Amino acid sequence: METGEQLDAIDRRILRALQADGRMIYDALAAQVSLSPSATLRRVKRLEESGVIAGYVALVSPERVGLGLTAYLNVRLEKHAEVHKRTPMDLFRASVQAWPEVVECAALTGEMDFLLRVVVQDMAHYSRFIMDTLLKHPSVQDCKTSFVLDRVKNTTAMPV
Repeated sequence: METGEQLDAIDRRILRALQADGRMIYDALAAQVSLSPSATLRRVKRLEESGVIAGYVALVSPERVGLGLTAYLNVRLEKHAEVHKRTPMDLFRASVQAWPEVVECAALTGEMDFLLRVVVQDMAHYSRFIMDTLLKHPSVQDCKTSFVLDRVKNTTAMPV
């Protein structure tokens, strides 16, 4: 299943149900999508094996675990790289994987190179991350930060 066109209406109902409750038992899921439990299980396994369902996770409330500040950072990298060495983009991509404060990183077109979603305890934690980690990275030229005031919409569900 490489494209969404191969998903039928039942597959889409299964995906919507599992996005709402990933711990749903197969009997309940089958009843919700009007299939037998065995047919539902076969479809879910097919969706998992094809990569449509990439995994299952517990969604953790950042505030409930002491991470009360979310920021979006636009990051611009240096463009200079010596021949036969890793590019600034390669170095940054590798480094960001080890930074626990960064929960999402996207490469962008336009003026900035990356957009980071950073979740930290408070402003002091944010300041330490910026000063001791991000701005000390040799590839980083500049960053601009916007802080989240309110989450107007926050979902992990794909519109299937």
